[in-house]
Amino acid sequence: MFDPRLLRAFVTIADTGSFTVAADRLHMTQSTISQQLGRLEQSVGQGLIDRTARPVRPTPAGERLLGPARRILSLQRDAAAMLSDPVGTSVLRIGLPEDIATVPMMSVFARFAAGHREMRLDVTTGLSRDIARRYQGGDFDIAIVKEPASQADHRASFPEPMAWFQAADAGDDWPDPIPLVAFPPGALYRDAMFERIEGMGRRWYIAFTGSSLDSVAVAVATGMGLSLLPVAAMAGRSVRPYQGLGAASAMAISLYAWEGCGPIADLTAVMATVLAERTATPPPLDQAAT
Repeated sequence: MFDPRLLRAFVTIADTGSFTVAADRLHMTQSTISQQLGRLEQSVGQGLIDRTARPVRPTPAGERLLGPARRILSLQRDAAAMLSDPVGTSVLRIGLPEDIATVPMMSVFARFAAGHREMRLDVTTGLSRDIARRYQGGDFDIAIVKEPASQADHRASFPEPMAWFQAADAGDDWPDPIPLVAFPPGALYRDAMFERIEGMGRRWYIAFTGSSLDSVAVAVATGMGLSLLPVAAMAGRSVRPYQGLGAASAMAISLYAWEGCGPIADLTAVMATVLAERTATPPPLDQAAT
């Protein structure tokens, strides 16, 4: 209903008390500012400025409109300033497993965001197979996944030591069938557990299923069963390695990105450094529990 240009002319006339001064402030002729005020008065059907007063001043209707007019103009300035600032206008989508979203990795994201204000980081954590599927479908620009072996198009790959874990106060004798603590169906570690136990001619059953690493680790720590988990992620938890099922094969932590140059390439390079440091010195198995 209200043209901001007309409101600006009205407010400036009211503030200065003069058509001449208002026209000079808005860099227009006096006739132009008079025409703009006239158009506004015509649209509201009431006079807004008492032209007979010296200095000119708002009419009663003008006084009522003055406050809302100032707010409209302020909102317009805020909107224009917001749209002129490119901050957060480009989205960079990243998918990674929950236990990779560590403080060092989040610090990398924070530094990148501070240096590239135009980019908004959308970070999703989840199961590696879901992340890999969504990355291939174009949902992510960068993805970190755990897999038996890296694909040929990976940007970086590092070994992830794995081990069987049980509660810190558990004994070494487990019943047959063996109770297992697992991730949901389709999760990478879940299938690896079944394959190892069945290959040894043992029986198993699922005692607990958790959708997050933390829930699985807590279930193991409370004695609900055994689970195959990353050594690095178990440091500081009330668990200890279980040797009865033999050594576990390492998984691969793979870093993928669609772009190989520019800011995204710079970010993936630093992410790879964090992964390299994480996998270079995993805690010894006998120190994984507290």
